[in-house]
Amino acid sequence: MNCLSDNAQLALDTINRVPARGIPVFTTHIMEHSVIEHFAGTGPGSYAHDPHGVYVRMLDKIGVCMVDQYIADNPLTMGSHGYDDANALSWGAPVEAVVRDGILIDSPEAVAEHIERVCIPHIQNAIRDFDAAATREAVVENERETQRRLGPDILKTGYAHLGFPNLGYTYYGYENYFAAFALYPEVIGRCFAAQADFYALRNAAVVDAFKEAGLPLYSRLDHDMADSRGLLTGMKALETHWLPNFERSIRPAADAGFRLLWHCDGNLTELVPHLIECGVNGFQGFQYEDGMDYKKICAMKDREGEGLVIVAGISVTRELPMGTPADVRRQADFLVENGPRTGLFLSFSSSCVPGTPLRNIETAVEAMRHYRKHGRNGGRGVQC
Repeated sequence: MNCLSDNAQLALDTINRVPARGIPVFTTHIMEHSVIEHFAGTGPGSYAHDPHGVYVRMLDKIGVCMVDQYIADNPLTMGSHGYDDANALSWGAPVEAVVRDGILIDSPEAVAEHIERVCIPHIQNAIRDFDAAATREAVVENERETQRRLGPDILKTGYAHLGFPNLGYTYYGYENYFAAFALYPEVIGRCFAAQADFYALRNAAVVDAFKEAGLPLYSRLDHDMADSRGLLTGMKALETHWLPNFERSIRPAADAGFRLLWHCDGNLTELVPHLIECGVNGFQGFQYEDGMDYKKICAMKDREGEGLVIVAGISVTRELPMGTPADVRRQADFLVENGPRTGLFLSFSSSCVPGTPLRNIETAVEAMRHYRKHGRNGGRGVQC
């Protein structure tokens, strides 16, 4: 890599769990246009006119050290109060039928039929036609182009290049997909195995690309496996059919020493130790109110016996939208005090939605700036 700024170097050192004075700031994704403009120091309407320029300026002004998922134009999908009428869901309207490749997905049997007739052959064709050189070139160009856009003070790291088997609920619909998983687990398992065959091949090429280009050996893995109640499907089914294929998919990156962070939505508690056993060595997000035990997870070790990398997020579902500035400050202090001694980032737990009180966001940013400069030994010193 080229010579890094102090800000970006702090992020890289933290990925590698090198002791550092400050705690780096992970990307702070804000959705409300006026709030983006507030932190960027630009005028009303500037974000919609120049989304990438204003968004990066906001990240710089906040003091962000690292970005993995770069989605600067994502807030354009929302207005000042969330989704407008044109984009809003029509509650009570009939749900459109799900049709995949001419097959009406109206039953678990239809899911199983599509997987065997269409999905698995499609994956097998992708394996046959896979172009490792083109994949390496595309990955490096994507990372370098985004790094150029971010500038020298923010480190760009990997997101979405490494693949693994996914639960197909968004493709087939929740009811029919999970019914198929319960009734035809072997079919679902064969689909996971085919995906793992492809992703093991692709991920090996991605790892080569990162190493050859001198990119940070880091990637975030993002797939919702839980809701507020717990896992979306039974642990036994995941142990039998998903986890072995997940481990096989990410093995090229795990063996190469990547920091692999899992994004935590919902109550993922039951799955956490299994993810670590497969090679995951960090976590990002956390919905604490759903039962995620932050202190316990921060004390865990990866499968090599080393500490985890943790992106601790001030809650976008509780403290930020519904708390007071004092609540936000207390949570920031708690996350730092109970986080790992090395490998800790601070951020929001996920995207900060329109309508979140500006003073709460400002308090969170003040806390993150303070800990970036002074580290945990600098005392709280964050004022509302």
